[in-house]
Amino acid sequence: MPRESVSSSAAPTVLRHPRAALALLSLAQLLIALDATIVFVALDAMGKQLQLDARHLQWVISSYSVAFGGCLLLGGRCADLLGQRRMYVAAMALFGLASWAGGFAAEAWQLVAARAGQGVGAALLFPATLSMINTLYAAGAARNRALAVWSMASAAGLAAGALLGGVLTETLGWHWVLWVLVPIAWPCAVAALRYLPAMPSVPRARRRFDVAGCVSVTVGSSLLVAALVQGPQWGWTDWRTATVLLLAILALAAFVAIEKRVAAPLMPLAMLRVRGLQTAMLLAMLFMGSYGVQYYFLGLYFQQVLGWSPMQAGLAFVLPTIVCTVGIRLAERGLVRHGARSVLLAGWVAGLLGMVWTAAVLPQAANYWWLVPGFVVMSIGQGASWTGMWVLVGEGIAPGQQGVASGVAATAQQVGAALGLAVLVMVAAAPLAGLHDAGEQAWRQANAQGLQYAEWGAALLALLALLVCAAMARPERAAARVAASA
Repeated sequence: MPRESVSSSAAPTVLRHPRAALALLSLAQLLIALDATIVFVALDAMGKQLQLDARHLQWVISSYSVAFGGCLLLGGRCADLLGQRRMYVAAMALFGLASWAGGFAAEAWQLVAARAGQGVGAALLFPATLSMINTLYAAGAARNRALAVWSMASAAGLAAGALLGGVLTETLGWHWVLWVLVPIAWPCAVAALRYLPAMPSVPRARRRFDVAGCVSVTVGSSLLVAALVQGPQWGWTDWRTATVLLLAILALAAFVAIEKRVAAPLMPLAMLRVRGLQTAMLLAMLFMGSYGVQYYFLGLYFQQVLGWSPMQAGLAFVLPTIVCTVGIRLAERGLVRHGARSVLLAGWVAGLLGMVWTAAVLPQAANYWWLVPGFVVMSIGQGASWTGMWVLVGEGIAPGQQGVASGVAATAQQVGAALGLAVLVMVAAAPLAGLHDAGEQAWRQANAQGLQYAEWGAALLALLALLVCAAMARPERAAARVAASA
C-alpha cells in the first residue's frame, strides 16, 4: 500500500498505518452491507414477538432506506466541510447507538426509529469512507487495490448478513441481528482516531453550510424514496402516493433553484456535468435494480417455493459471495491494464448472461444446483461491475468535493434500489392475482412464475446498463477530449 496520496490540501496526507486504515474503511462498508441483509430473515420473528402487521414490518425495512437515501448528500457535504475522519467517527458512533437501542425495542415505533437512526448513520458514513479512498490513495493501481478490498468487504457483508441473520434469529433471537453490529461500530470509531489520518477540513471562518439546500434535498430525497417504497403497497394511483411524489418533486425543484443562487452550494450543479459522475449515477441505479434485487427475490424463492429455512437460504448465498470476490480481483487487474470501460463492459455482459440463465431455469429448478451456473457467471459480473462503477465516481472531481460526489452517486443507488424493487415486486405479484383460494401447489407454481418474471426484468435492466457502458468514450478519446478542452 502506498504511504502517500493526493488529498484536499497542498501537501499529500501521510498514511502512517496504511493497512489499518484500509481495514477500517472496509469495515465501514462491511457494516453497511451487513445491515442491508441481516434484518430480512428476522422480520418474521420480529412480527410475531412485537405483534407487528405487514405495514409495520414494511417500515422496519423502509425507514432505513428512506433515512439512508435522504441524508446521503448531507453526509457528503459534512465530510467535505468537517473532515472525513471526523464524520467517520461520528457516523460509527451513531450507527452503534441506533443498533444498541433497536435491540431493546418493545414497540413498533421504537424499532422503526432505531432503523431510521441506522440509516442516518450509514448515510454519514458511506460518503466519508468512499471520499477517503479517493483522496488518500493515488489514482491508478493504489486506488484500484483499495477499491477492490473495499468492494470485497461489501460482498462479504451482503452474504454474511443473510447467513448471520438466520443463525442469530434461530439461536439467540431477533434482537441480536441489531446488537451484533455494535461490537463492529464502536471499536471502529475509537480505532479511527488512531489509525485514520486527520483529513483537512474547511477552516471555521470559511465554513459555509447551505442550510436551505440541505433541508430541501433531504426532504425531497426522503419523500422520493418513501413514495417508491410505499407505492406498491398503497397503489401507484392512490392519492397518498401521488401526494408524496408531488411533494418530493417540489422539494427537489426548490433545491435546484437554491443551488443556483447560493454562494456556497451544498452540491455545485456543474458537478452533474462531469461525464464520469453522470455514468456512475446511471450505472448505480441500474446496478441496484438488477444485481441489488437478487437477494430479495432469490431469498423468497428459496423459502417460499423450495421451502427452505432462513439459515438454509442464507447458506445459499455463500457461493455467490465467494465467486463475487473473484470478479472483484479480476476487476482490480483489468482496471490497470484495460481501463474502467472494458471492465464494466465485461462485468455487465457476465451479469446479463447469469441473469438470463437464472430466469430461464427458475421455475424448473428442482434443486439449488440448477441455479449454480447462473450464480457463478452473475457473481463474477457483479464484482467487476461494482468495482468499476465506483472508480468512475471520483474521476474529474476536485478533492474538496469528493464527499458530495460520493453522496450523489450513492443517492442514485438508493433511488435505483427503491424504484427497481417497487417495479419488479409488481411484476412478480402478477401471476398470484386471484389465487387466494388455490391449493398450495398451484400457489407455489404461480409464485415461481412471478419470481421468474422479476428475474427477466432484472436482466432487462442489466441490458440497459450494458448499453450505457458501450456508449462510454474509449480511454484514448476521453484523453483527447480533455487535452483539447485544456
